[in-house]
This record gives sequence, C-alpha cells and structure tokens, in this order.
Amino acid sequence: MDLLEAIILGFIQGLTEFLPISSTGHLYLGRVLLGLKDAGLFLDTMLHMGTLIALLVFYKDILFSLLRRPFSKLTLLLFVGSIPAIIVGLLFADFFDSISKSGVTIGWEFLVTGAMLWWADNMKNGAKRLADITVKDSFVIGCFQALAIFPAISRSGLTIAGALFCRVEKEAAAYFSFLLSIPVIFGAVSLQTADLLEGHASQISLHSLFFATVSSAIFGYLAVKWMIQFVKRYSLKLFAIYVWALGIIIIFLQQTVS
Repeated sequence: MDLLEAIILGFIQGLTEFLPISSTGHLYLGRVLLGLKDAGLFLDTMLHMGTLIALLVFYKDILFSLLRRPFSKLTLLLFVGSIPAIIVGLLFADFFDSISKSGVTIGWEFLVTGAMLWWADNMKNGAKRLADITVKDSFVIGCFQALAIFPAISRSGLTIAGALFCRVEKEAAAYFSFLLSIPVIFGAVSLQTADLLEGHASQISLHSLFFATVSSAIFGYLAVKWMIQFVKRYSLKLFAIYVWALGIIIIFLQQTVS
C-alpha cells in the first residue's frame, strides 16, 4: 500500500463513519477499487483511531463534564445504549468479520440501510432534546446500533433512525448518535489492539499509517459537524437514494461476475 492509498482509505473511513452510508461497506469497496485484498488489521485499527480522535475533539467539552461528574444521567445513557452492541459484538464478532471480508451481502445491506433512512425520514419530528432522552430510549437506540454489526448497514443511520423512533428531535438525534458511538469505537479499537499485541497484523509503513489516521480524523471531524446540521435542515432520503443505487449496482455486478 502506498501513501496515497492510505490517505484515500482514511478519507473514506472519516467521511462515511458519520454519514449514514456505512463506513465498513465503503471501505470494502475502496479496497476492491484500489486492488487491496486486505489492508491489514493495523491500518483498520488506526483508521478507527482517527475517527475516535475526531469524536473526542468534537465532544471534548461534554466529555470533560462527564469526567467531572462520572455518575451523571448522560453517563448512564451511554452505558445502557452501548450494552446491545457489546453483547452482539462479543457473541458474533467472528461470524460478521467473515461476512465483512467476503462482501457477499453488502449490496443487500445497502438496500436495508436505505429503507431504514427512508422510514426514519418519514417520521414526524419529535420534541425530545438531549436532556429528555430516557434510559429506555437509550436502550432502544442501542438495539438499533447493534444491528449495524452487518458490514454495509450504517451505524450512524440506524442510531439516528432509532432516536427519531423514540421521538427525539432531529438535531439531538444526530448529536446523541455520534456521542453513543464513542464507547463502541473505543471498544473496537481496544479489541483490535489486543489482536495486534498477539501478532495478528500485517506490515505497513509508519508514514502510511500516520497519514491514514490523520486523514480519518480530519474528515471524521468535518463529517460529524456537517451531519448534525444537515439532519436538522434536510432530508435523509438523499442518502437513502444513494445507498439504494449503490446496493443495486453492487448486486448487479456480483450476479454478473458469478
């Protein structure tokens, strides 16, 4: 892998992690288009590290507040909302990892993501702000998040849909969705790091890793900031149409090749 390819993958990860179009699905497509069979666990870890850095910078004020008040309601909401994804991840990680590497289902998963976005956009805007989200709401949103373990089902798209289903106001839905992703991404990075320490990693140059991480962090930060404002003002159906078109093209190509 050369430097440009690493930066491109960082761009894809940072942008699509927070746009409701699936980062895992787009990274798979990016690797296929770049002719990379597998970019390696080390790079995957650093790409996620980049998006985690983006979230920590964007939410720095609220995270410092949580450190000062670790037993606040928001801490409880993040804990409860993370439980479903943790359970599903620990029980089925190997199975979904094999699906992700094969890419055989991503076309259909893009179609599912589009359907969820279209359904969520048709909901009447709720009145709940961030302070009004309940523990039950957080658990429901977390269940939506757990479904995003499928490679081309968007985590951000499903959690925003889950929040809208719980009658959360659109801007607050996006804000809580990305905040809730911090424990999940942190957990993923931790598990990947453990595998790295056991030697399950391919070699890749340090400068490629550095620029991939920086690219992921920069574009991740921009995507979070932009998406929160987008959800407030515009329709999610634009993303639904995009992933539907992408899913149909992928299914057609897969059928043609087979």
